[in-house]
Amino acid sequence: MDSFQLLFLLLLYGCLPKVLSVQMCDVVNEIELEKERCENHTTGNVTSGCQGMWDIIACWPSARIGEVVTITCPTYFSYFSDKHRGNLSKTCTAYGWTEMHPIDIAVNCGYNLNSTSDDGKFFWQVKVGYTIGHSVSLILLITAIVVLCIFRKLHCTRNYIHMHLFVSFILKAIAVFIKDLVLYEFGEVDNCSPGSVGCKAVIVFFQYCVMASFFWLLVEGLYLHALLAVSFFSERKYFWAYIMIGWGGPAIIITAWSIGKAYYNDVGCWDIIETTDVFWWIIKTPILASILVNFVLFICIIRILRQKINCPDIGRNESNQYLRLAKSTLLLIPLFGINFIVFAFIPEQVKTELRLIFDLILGSFQV
Repeated sequence: MDSFQLLFLLLLYGCLPKVLSVQMCDVVNEIELEKERCENHTTGNVTSGCQGMWDIIACWPSARIGEVVTITCPTYFSYFSDKHRGNLSKTCTAYGWTEMHPIDIAVNCGYNLNSTSDDGKFFWQVKVGYTIGHSVSLILLITAIVVLCIFRKLHCTRNYIHMHLFVSFILKAIAVFIKDLVLYEFGEVDNCSPGSVGCKAVIVFFQYCVMASFFWLLVEGLYLHALLAVSFFSERKYFWAYIMIGWGGPAIIITAWSIGKAYYNDVGCWDIIETTDVFWWIIKTPILASILVNFVLFICIIRILRQKINCPDIGRNESNQYLRLAKSTLLLIPLFGINFIVFAFIPEQVKTELRLIFDLILGSFQV
């Protein structure tokens, strides 16, 4: 059993806090070093009693039958508890070393059973929530696209942009399902050694779909602002530029991120995001910029519509037109972007659970 299986075993029993907030690869490396030192130290043979060994948790020296051996907890437990300097004990019997339960190991090394949390249950509930959300969104979005394609009266530049946005959301939902299937159903556990090409391709596709959905939100804002602010607006001329922004922009950025990860940080399946990973900012910065720009455009659109609606020189019919436009679009744009601005510029370690609810569950119902 290797170091990854050790971590998985301890987490399975709920003996250690979830390793999402620590440098998991540092823990694995520490375990591997402990194992290597132990194997080098216990290479000699023992004629009687129990031989020194590495039991996937700690290093045990040679002992005679009936002898009780007590050692200090391994140093890697410091990643999980400030009070890790406890002791572990085993007895050498005629049948070999006695076994220790993972819960006993964790308690002896500083883990407090009274401080257990429902992190596993919470993450499972979040996963169920966004799975339901993406499933509902997938059905509604496909229905909306079918309706827009069937009725020729709905064929216009504005609805074409809506269709591209809907497609980006559909691809994002599909990417989420594929990612969960690969990472959680197929058991991709090793995140500290180079992962398979297929696993990385799934993450690259997922990141592309997520960024494309943000960029098409930005296109929605740009189009609506141009429609209201520009006097002579050629929709067909700008439509191809919007396509390049919505699909081409994320393709360039994700390609740059993939090359950087492949050459300089090719660890695991590329699904673990750490604060020390500078390449993550290749993805995060454009997304944050698109959210900020879209929010500014939203404010500008509100101001323009308010001026047009309150203008005394326009006729009643035109005023009603702007009122209908305001109702149909200003209700749409907040649904597309306002929930993301709440946590967009707050550090990721702040309000993690609330952030997960906003970003994953509410974001999955974005239809």
